[in-house]
Amino acid sequence: MRNAVSSKVIDIDRKQTVRFTLKEQIRIGKSLRNKVPRTSHAKWAPPANRPDPIELLKKSDEGRLPELLPIRYGRMRLSPFSFYRGAAALMADDLAASPATGLRVQACGDCHVSNFGGMASPDRRLIFDINDFDETLPAPWEWDLKRLAASVVLAGRERGSREQQCADSAQFLVESYRNRMRSYSWMSPLDVWYSRLDAEVFIDEAKTAEDKRDWEEMEERARLETAEHMLPKLTDLVKGRRHFVDHPPFIYHPPQFEKKAREIRDFFHRYRHTLLADRHLLLDRYEIIDIARKVVGVGSVGTRCYIVLLMAGENEPLILQFKEARRSVLEPYSTGCVYRNQGERVVNGQRMLQSGSDIFLGWASDDHGHDYYFRQLRDMKMKLVLDELSKTEWIEYVEICGWALARAHARTGNAAQIAGYLGKNDSFDKAIKQFAIAYADQTERDYEALLRAIKSRRIPASLSAAD
Repeated sequence: MRNAVSSKVIDIDRKQTVRFTLKEQIRIGKSLRNKVPRTSHAKWAPPANRPDPIELLKKSDEGRLPELLPIRYGRMRLSPFSFYRGAAALMADDLAASPATGLRVQACGDCHVSNFGGMASPDRRLIFDINDFDETLPAPWEWDLKRLAASVVLAGRERGSREQQCADSAQFLVESYRNRMRSYSWMSPLDVWYSRLDAEVFIDEAKTAEDKRDWEEMEERARLETAEHMLPKLTDLVKGRRHFVDHPPFIYHPPQFEKKAREIRDFFHRYRHTLLADRHLLLDRYEIIDIARKVVGVGSVGTRCYIVLLMAGENEPLILQFKEARRSVLEPYSTGCVYRNQGERVVNGQRMLQSGSDIFLGWASDDHGHDYYFRQLRDMKMKLVLDELSKTEWIEYVEICGWALARAHARTGNAAQIAGYLGKNDSFDKAIKQFAIAYADQTERDYEALLRAIKSRRIPASLSAAD
């Protein structure tokens, strides 16, 4: 385990920053280059005492449902990028020893290109933002950006892109982040907080007429992803009552379902009390009809996750997902978690980073000490199949991910000091590009170690792990 990162930020806390002009704060950020040169971020080499990646992964399995672990590793074995998605704990350990300026933000904690997407805002607009916060915690801003850049290289390789294209894409990402951070540094805190990326930004930024048509079609499909649209896909009518259709091991009613359902109904009411009062009124119009267990994601497989069908009328569904919230992979290397309930940590981190969060976000603990957070299931989720994007669409997507991350970090960190450190030239961009390539290579070596562990039965893996 690496040493925890100091919470001291060049002796300047957030209250003190109001004493400095914008230009002074930019100069403070620029002065950090003396301590941490921008070129220093380019380096990655595994230290001699680097932990065995397989042992770190096995440690992260503690407390997960053992019967689901073969699915977790079955999904991770699909490709180096799939492995990367499930290995946030491994990279957190690596990043803890990497250069950092000491400037902190509310970090996503698992920032990769598949953890961005379109979603519904409370006013029913389709927005684009980070969409996964299981690992969120205050941490150095560099950690999110480095994880995102390495994911661009790995996803690019999986797409079949040439190595130079993968490297260029990572640099385009960082350049977008740097330029947007500088723009946010000139905005007032309120303007930054109210800023958001409507999904139409993809149409506006499209480089070709064909790209524009593709983005329009994706957005149109996303607007159909509502509870009413999902109801006939996920449920069946049995004796006049709706039930989730079992599709084991991905969606199913667990053993001793009636007992589990009663427990869930009880702690569902505890969740209700974490919502704003107006949400109480809305939620009380619905009745719980059915509950099922669901397997989600890659890194989350093995955690406890359920979906709940609520109905206000015959064709008026609300589908909620509640997912176990475990300790963040960043916690051993950061300043710890101030929340007793890990679900509260996830919800508040999401509210800090997202420009418009789900109105049903909340949290609760069950009778067995497991923490959960709640949200709507796939509400206007814009599905992006990265392998199917054209070359120009891929660059557009990568650049907008950099923009979205800069906006999130500017909300919770000191944009002027980060912008001052980044500067106006591409020195930092090139450094992170080099890091991204080197860490992608490291990930491929770790992936090969996973394949060997599966072959030797050190790690269980399902041959059919597709969702």
